[in-house]
Amino acid sequence: MQLNKKVKVEQGAEQKIIAAARRIFQRKGMAGARMEEIAAEAGINKALLHYYFRSKEKLFQVIMMEAKGQMLGRLHPILGSDAPLFEKIELFVESYISFVTENPFLPGFILHEINRHPEKLVNEISSGAKRPNLSKFFQQVETEIKKKNIIAIQPEQLFMNMLSMCVFPFVGRPMLQTVLNVTDKKFNQLLADRKKEIPVFIINSIKR
Repeated sequence: MQLNKKVKVEQGAEQKIIAAARRIFQRKGMAGARMEEIAAEAGINKALLHYYFRSKEKLFQVIMMEAKGQMLGRLHPILGSDAPLFEKIELFVESYISFVTENPFLPGFILHEINRHPEKLVNEISSGAKRPNLSKFFQQVETEIKKKNIIAIQPEQLFMNMLSMCVFPFVGRPMLQTVLNVTDKKFNQLLADRKKEIPVFIINSIKR
């Protein structure tokens, strides 16, 4: 791309933009963020921002894919490890909730993309070296069922239970916070508590 002579490129500007945009998206979400705010947060002018990223959507896509890679980088080793099943459930829940707490925009964006471009999102999630691989986890569930350590449950159902219980409070936060009538501080504490509450609930529901 030929650089507009009026735009002075700064060293490290692209990373500054991404870091600033991540903070803005975390505070305001995709819909509430504005390119002017991102430029101001990064300490650059709007022309330089548009030189690197022509639209808010393209910038958000870069940040989302970066976060996706980081999330799978955390979860993939857990699901593919040799840890006992109950320990694996605990580690998965703790890691997932910790990551989404640091990147609260991610679940809402993924749901938005599922509604807009489901095929594209599936291809993006399934591509790359860190794509989800649940085969070892599923085999482990089947083994524990045969040993009569847990009740008969479809591995897919167990995984969906784990994932949905982690995701929903983040996606439904505005509604839940209103219904529960709690402050931001209290709700954040409830989310942190779920790192232990969810594994206890799931393990108690499947163990014999």
